[in-house]
Amino acid sequence: MVKTQRWLDKKEAIDLGLNAKENVKNRNQSRYYLTDEEWESVLIKRQKPNKREFIEVQKKFNKDGEVISTLEKFQSKPIEIPENFEVIKVSTSKTTGQQWVQYAAKKEIQEVKDFDFESIIKKHITRVDITPLEFSRVNDFDSLTYTDVHIGMETDPDNNSMYAIEWNKDEILRYAKNLVQVTIQEKQSPLLVVDELGDFLDGLNAKTTRGGHSLPQNMTNEEAFDCALEFKMILIDGLVGNYERIIFNNICNDNHAGSFGYFVNKAFKDICEIKYPGIEVNNHRQFINHYFIGNICFLITHGKDDKALKFGFKPQLDSKGVEKIDQYCKQNGIYKKADLIIFKKGDSHQSLFDLCTSDDFYYFNYPALSPSSQWVQTNFKKGRRGFVNESFKGLKNYFKPNFIFE
Repeated sequence: MVKTQRWLDKKEAIDLGLNAKENVKNRNQSRYYLTDEEWESVLIKRQKPNKREFIEVQKKFNKDGEVISTLEKFQSKPIEIPENFEVIKVSTSKTTGQQWVQYAAKKEIQEVKDFDFESIIKKHITRVDITPLEFSRVNDFDSLTYTDVHIGMETDPDNNSMYAIEWNKDEILRYAKNLVQVTIQEKQSPLLVVDELGDFLDGLNAKTTRGGHSLPQNMTNEEAFDCALEFKMILIDGLVGNYERIIFNNICNDNHAGSFGYFVNKAFKDICEIKYPGIEVNNHRQFINHYFIGNICFLITHGKDDKALKFGFKPQLDSKGVEKIDQYCKQNGIYKKADLIIFKKGDSHQSLFDLCTSDDFYYFNYPALSPSSQWVQTNFKKGRRGFVNESFKGLKNYFKPNFIFE
């Protein structure tokens, strides 16, 4: 008998004779596998209207005390407000005085101090004695760029996504190993630069950095942190023996991961300093950041910031984007120092490499590693995801996009 995964509250599960599970964090329900008949019975009960109850009889009498009319007044059964809801707004009609009360789920703030950081981090630290190698500043190097991993994102929260793709811990770590394997296969130089361009995690407490709306999640905060750190360790453990020098650049200012992404990358940096002396990890907290490899300057950003920017950088470079990048380059004296400037961003979940719109710099969009969320699938399209390897020989850039096909 075929069963499908459905969302039920505890009472619905008990009514079906199932063992009630604890509700998923930030929801009043949990997932259960049901037959079509069981699911249909649940829907029927959900659609059943509230029973109307008789509460009052009003009678009209004549002068002799005889009843000449009767008015029966009914009222719908009072709405039951869940315990975890609170009043957020009360509105009153100026003409009738009638009131409307608006309820919403209470905000549950989970402090990061509740994480068991020590046990999570300790399991990744086993010191490896390696000899740091001297490496001259040259223009021949490889790069690996990935972005928008969205660890913790639930791609099919209501079991009705058009493109239901699993994005759990096993899948995420599988692609971490794939990044390592492909990067080693594409190796052209002894220096590797790994750029992670933000939205590494989907959200802390199932919220964006601005708390604007809830995000469907399939991991708790602690599970997402553990998975994200393990992802990073798979990269370094797999790559470290294949290059003379590795530099990691991590964007920690974006609209999904924000401070949560910084927590993971800070733990990653501290572990690397103990486990692999000589490995360089840079956690960038500004909206736009830059670094030099020889006389090539890379400007890196997620594309949207954590709180201030209303509109981020677009997939296709426009005049506002040109002006913003130009001002950054002037402010930091980049035009005087660099023979080639490359602007790198994520966020758009698209692979677009623009070498022509600006005469002063290249404008590169990198694809998301994660599948599209249900919201993106519905409002836009499924999209193509992946990561990009590049090799630099002097000022020449060789692209090697790696797309993931489900």
